[in-house]
Amino acid sequence: MALHILLSLIISTILLIPSCFFLKSVSATASITTTKFLRDPGTLASNNAVFKMGFFSPANSTNRYFGIWYDLKEFDATDVVWVANSNNPIKDSSGFLKVSNNGNLQLLNEQNVLFWSTNTSHQTNNSLVAHLLDTGNLVLVSTSTSMIIWQSFEHLTNSFLSQMTISINKDNIHEKSTVLRSWKNASDPSDGYFTLGIIPNTLLEFSIWDANKRYWRSGPWNGNLFIGVPSLTAEATFGFRIIQNVIEGTVEILFSVTDDTLIIYFFLNYDGNILLKNLEDDKSKWKIWWQSFQSECDVYGKCGAFGRCNPKDSPICKCIKGFEPKNIDEWRQGNWTNGCTRRTRLQCSSDNNGKNTRDKLDGFLLLKDTKVPDYAEFLLVDDENQCKMKCLGHCSCLAYAYPKGIGCMIWNGSLIDLQELSPDGTDIFIRLAHSELGERNSRILFIAIPVTVIATFFFGYYLWRWMRRRNDRKSSKQEMYSLDSVLNSINHKNLALFKFKQLEIATNGFTLENKLGQGGFGPVYKGILEGGQGIAVKRLSSASGQGLQEFMNEVLVISKLQHKNLVKLLGCCVEREEKILVYEFMPNKSLDALLFDSNNQKQLDWKTRFNIINGICRGLLYLHRDSRLKIIHRDLKASNILLDEDLNPKISDFGMARIFGTKQDQANTLRVVGTYGYMSPEYAMGGRFSEKSDIFSLGVLLLEIISGRKNRIVLEYEPCGLLIHAWKLWKENNMLSLIDSTVLDACFQDEILKCIQLGLLCVQEFPEDRPTISALITMLDVTDITDLPHPKQPGFTQRQACASDGLPHHGEEHFTLNHLSFTDVLVEQSCGRVFIIPRIHFCHKGF
Repeated sequence: MALHILLSLIISTILLIPSCFFLKSVSATASITTTKFLRDPGTLASNNAVFKMGFFSPANSTNRYFGIWYDLKEFDATDVVWVANSNNPIKDSSGFLKVSNNGNLQLLNEQNVLFWSTNTSHQTNNSLVAHLLDTGNLVLVSTSTSMIIWQSFEHLTNSFLSQMTISINKDNIHEKSTVLRSWKNASDPSDGYFTLGIIPNTLLEFSIWDANKRYWRSGPWNGNLFIGVPSLTAEATFGFRIIQNVIEGTVEILFSVTDDTLIIYFFLNYDGNILLKNLEDDKSKWKIWWQSFQSECDVYGKCGAFGRCNPKDSPICKCIKGFEPKNIDEWRQGNWTNGCTRRTRLQCSSDNNGKNTRDKLDGFLLLKDTKVPDYAEFLLVDDENQCKMKCLGHCSCLAYAYPKGIGCMIWNGSLIDLQELSPDGTDIFIRLAHSELGERNSRILFIAIPVTVIATFFFGYYLWRWMRRRNDRKSSKQEMYSLDSVLNSINHKNLALFKFKQLEIATNGFTLENKLGQGGFGPVYKGILEGGQGIAVKRLSSASGQGLQEFMNEVLVISKLQHKNLVKLLGCCVEREEKILVYEFMPNKSLDALLFDSNNQKQLDWKTRFNIINGICRGLLYLHRDSRLKIIHRDLKASNILLDEDLNPKISDFGMARIFGTKQDQANTLRVVGTYGYMSPEYAMGGRFSEKSDIFSLGVLLLEIISGRKNRIVLEYEPCGLLIHAWKLWKENNMLSLIDSTVLDACFQDEILKCIQLGLLCVQEFPEDRPTISALITMLDVTDITDLPHPKQPGFTQRQACASDGLPHHGEEHFTLNHLSFTDVLVEQSCGRVFIIPRIHFCHKGF
């Protein structure tokens, strides 16, 4: 028996010698075998302690995942660079990782349910060991042959680390290859909407897709950098190498860092942005070295075909010379996706008989410092002149370029994704008809320019004098002409044109008894048409700061929208000097009439309020995502939420609304409009608005609905605004004090507390922290509030002063701002907090 035990020990020792020898060359501290498991919540570090692997839960989630992350002072799920079971989380902490009997690395739970496996065909398991290398690569190695059976570097998730090599067989790619895939959101590492990959053409470039739509592109690789992103310059300490094997049809992409002290990697965020993250020297936090989206112009095809984008221009999109907008109305509204069309047909270089004269030949317009457009073809020629002649010799060729390191590029189709990259872009030559090139005799220009300037000055002076003598009636006629042009573009089958006399009879002469309310635009009256239909008549005041532009905007926007939570526009009236909008009648008026009136508040029990919240969110979802047009409302507030006979909400007043392009995320304006208590900080102070500025207004509205208080009223025990008051109660874990007493005793406290948390998420200071409307609706359906994200500090940059500042008290109304002019900045201390406050001047009418 003793002999048998001794022989067993000798054999075991002999078998372990190769394994131990191999472990000396890697990290013995980060290994997993058939007998050595890694159980939740255990972790293993790489030999250099830069990386760690183990089990983790993302922020605001209880799901468990196995991953690899940078080992910093404090764990943050955003540091996770690889996840094994991203689409199959473990619901508890019973998970463990082991080398299985069939030679695979497997992730299981205590019930032996398989959540992830390497799925290799290697059958021998007794010589396999899994290591986390110093590069962050998890490898499954045969200790007997030192051969890597499987490695995480070949199965990327959302990160591209130093020392990685990506091998792609272009012959097996039909449309695109996926290199990285984003998380769904910060709390869910499952497959997200955005992917990074390459297109299998001769000129290699990276692209980001939003589902199946192109979202961003890097421009072609010139052997040193991607010419569409010159800001990502090659550094001495790090860089790319791309090796193309034309014969075998393969591409190898390598990213390396020569300085061992530099910790840097690429990361595809869940919002579709590629970040180059660099760890600061104290290893406490990351800083963003570079990101793919520097401006709106980086969105793929922002200006459509033959449009050129420049983030420094206003508007940012312009048609290149020789082209004009395909749809002038959309172009003026900031929707550039339809692009531009050629003004003058090309003549080509010669006809079949060679009869074209020299002065009719097409020519080329030089665009300097440009991001070259998509869908280029590569030609092998000797020099730039040959490239030009090749393009000129084919009628289908619309442009050419000859960038350093690439050579001849030509375009035979529409030019998509043109962008100014001054001063680091590429020179591109656009083919134009001879008449569009604008060549003139220099002597004629020398004489004509001064004469034209002088004549223009005198003509301008005379025109100015003449225009000053124009009376108001002439101005009104011009307005009516503009209105007629807009109304002629509307589908009259869906919008009625009322006569003024008809509306005058319906409202009994616009009497005071029929007046429903008064806004910055003018009064609203109740009316009854001849057939008995109730209507609300919005009569634009001639003294209103909201004039022709707002009227036309509302007609154009709302006439194209159909949703049960949007007020229905029945028609309009353009007659004499009148501009009138006719809506369906809402018998319960607006939300503020009930919510902020102590006598009417009791009509709004919690079930009704939750239905109102849900309806507003559904209406906003339609505006932001589901309608044919992407609409930013810009003036969402309680007085613009109308209630029908069943107290169902309908969003109204689209005079301030803006139509966005399908790929447009935000816009800037110098004319800040809306109601100041509901404005997001970035909009009130910088004129920048987006879906997230509407979300901020929605958050204020949620807190008002729950508390029954206006945002800017002064509370006896909290002399600052509602947002500060709600935030203080949140930090004190005393949210019940915020709830309106009329619903406090209801049996829905968990649902109410959830809505308070969602309201605070919506009013966070930075737009990127606020949820989208689709995410918000999803969270409304969540029953367990522990799964919800925790809010950060709300935006306090609006003026939230104390009672001594004379802010309106309970019962006073808000104002709609028609024009804001920022003059200086004031630093003020209020309620124990310091605020940076823009001093503003505005004109308003009481609402």
